[in-house]
Amino acid sequence: MTTSCISISATDCGAAPAARLNASCLCVSHERQALVEALEAGSGDAEVAALIAERCPHLFSRQPVFVSRQHAERIAGLVTAIESVIALPAWREAVLANAPAIARDDPGARGVFFGYDFHLGDNGIALIEINTNAGGALLNAALAHAQDPCQAIAGAAHGAQDARRLEDEVVAMFREEWRLGGRGGPLRSVAIVDADPQEQYLYPEFLLFRKLFQQHGIAALIAAPADLDWRGGRLWHGGTAIDLVYNRMTDFMLEAPASAAIRAAYLERAAVVTPHPHAHALYANKRNLAILSDRARLAALGVPAATQEILLAGIPHTELVEAADAERLWGLRRQRFFKPADGYGGRAAYRGDKLTRRVWNEILGGAYVAQALVAPSERMVATPSGTASLKFDLRAYCYAGKVQWHAARVYQGQATNMRTPGGGFAAVYFV
Repeated sequence: MTTSCISISATDCGAAPAARLNASCLCVSHERQALVEALEAGSGDAEVAALIAERCPHLFSRQPVFVSRQHAERIAGLVTAIESVIALPAWREAVLANAPAIARDDPGARGVFFGYDFHLGDNGIALIEINTNAGGALLNAALAHAQDPCQAIAGAAHGAQDARRLEDEVVAMFREEWRLGGRGGPLRSVAIVDADPQEQYLYPEFLLFRKLFQQHGIAALIAAPADLDWRGGRLWHGGTAIDLVYNRMTDFMLEAPASAAIRAAYLERAAVVTPHPHAHALYANKRNLAILSDRARLAALGVPAATQEILLAGIPHTELVEAADAERLWGLRRQRFFKPADGYGGRAAYRGDKLTRRVWNEILGGAYVAQALVAPSERMVATPSGTASLKFDLRAYCYAGKVQWHAARVYQGQATNMRTPGGGFAAVYFV
């Protein structure tokens, strides 16, 4: 392994502050061949690494991202605080009142792979958004299988043992979803579903999931929603009855015509669908951040004062964009980030200092939230042409209110698109 640190020696890495390491340490987290082997072993497909190299060559960053343990502790505390609010009947009444009918009914299952996305800074953590179908967990497990950090920071990294633990927890999580969905007997079959799955950027991860389920005695297949049929009171893929749908779609409310069979099975409780519309309405609708970052509204919901402080310290102020506030928000635009309330993946999201009047009028005519701008942290990385300072955010994968894994996403530009040389998913080392 090639290990290089700028300004500090490798033996100092474990003791230096995270920000200093991110700015100067060029230690690599893995060798490419080790990652190739981990991906091929995890998927059972000798072509998966070649597929990644061809389709998404910047999916993994070789430089790890350093995160302070204090930040990790605050993230866990914030997740716990949010869960306590979402459990309140008053919260559910407030956020479900205007939700689609399909989202108001609780199917029992919690929803797998919540992704809490953060920007980190000297002053603490900033929750940017919550996702209910966060991708990348098994890709990061493969990255951990390939870990070989420098000796000085080896104890700070996720390794193969942690990766195996995560994989076991993932299988247990899906079986728990099956149980919570009110189903009897063992979980026998899972459909990993997304629109045009083989064309999805993270399709290689679907292969990892299929292999993981199969290794644990669960039949698994990858399908588009239109490939599934609703007949005889069951959800089918050809001649295979589907017990559980691992939903990777962005059709959050199952409204698209192609989702009709899944929607019917979900409404009839004939298959467990996870994540599902109810979870999205409770957690991921960006309008919810406007409540979670508003002291008066939290107090009105009966949220304890101590919990309010945790929420207000960790969630940037967010508000709905209303026409009546147009002049005020235009004046504050340089300190705001504007996102569609029902959007995902950074689509149609804008930094306020980049806005034109034309785009501003589109925002006023749509359903948007304005979030106080918190700049992402930066990471110095090696690129084919030298070095570059890129942005990164931190994703906490969560289930049942507990953090399962941390992963960083290193990128350039406005969105974490996994297309930046030197960027991509990065191992997280805690210091």
